Amino acid sequence: MRSPKQIEDEGAPGVVRLALELRAPWELGAALAAYPFARLAPSGDGHPVMVFPGLAAGDTTTIVLRRFLSERGYDTYAWEQGLNFGPKPGVLEACIARIEEIHARTGRTVSLVGWSLGGVYAREIAKMLPDKVRVVVTLGSPFTGSPKATNAWRVYQLVSGEKEIDSARFAMLKQRPAVPTTSIFSRTDGVVAWQCSMEEETASSENIEVHASHVGMGANPTALFAVADRLAQPEGQWRRFDHVAHTGIKKLLYLDPQRTPFFQNLFGWY
Repeated sequence: MRSPKQIEDEGAPGVVRLALELRAPWELGAALAAYPFARLAPSGDGHPVMVFPGLAAGDTTTIVLRRFLSERGYDTYAWEQGLNFGPKPGVLEACIARIEEIHARTGRTVSLVGWSLGGVYAREIAKMLPDKVRVVVTLGSPFTGSPKATNAWRVYQLVSGEKEIDSARFAMLKQRPAVPTTSIFSRTDGVVAWQCSMEEETASSENIEVHASHVGMGANPTALFAVADRLAQPEGQWRRFDHVAHTGIKKLLYLDPQRTPFFQNLFGWY
């Protein structure tokens, strides 16, 4: 594992990984072809799940993920805040109010699933509403390391209007929510440096590595399976994803996230 200092100094993914983002359309096709595999994921218990989109994206981009979860038996909700342009005034408050309304109406805690920047929202809301949130699952979300270790940093500055890094606020993002938390990441992510999506491994937090692009992660069949697997655990009986117990195809699809990479960045190109 890399040291906290090394993670802080991590740069954005190189041109090779960025170019690999072109496989995203293929992942959507693969999701359809591999749908029988994803359907092997355990069914849900009907509890509510809210899904947050990534940077400059809206609810249309999470349709595949939400439909899959609905078919697995979950009561799914879009975030309904338009395009995700960062913490604009009123957006976080609206999300909190909606989760409180869902919790009050259903009488059940709400799981939060966030893709990229949406995962940052999910983590922060879980910190504010620990008694109303069941679990948090993020996909390719940059919550640690350098805020500039992403190829979308300039886009974030443009759409959010933030020109300078709010160091105090960014430092708070690294703190884990009080609820069970899973970070799904890919070492071939071409947008976010995967090291910046690595959560500290504890009894209530974990990492799951998948083979996916950043843009296609929300439709990637291995990511879909992992999300459903994490959400299906009985409330109050959360257990970490067991990489050791997996055999056969699962052993190939879900590698040990703590393993040492064969190479780091190929002199900045990777």
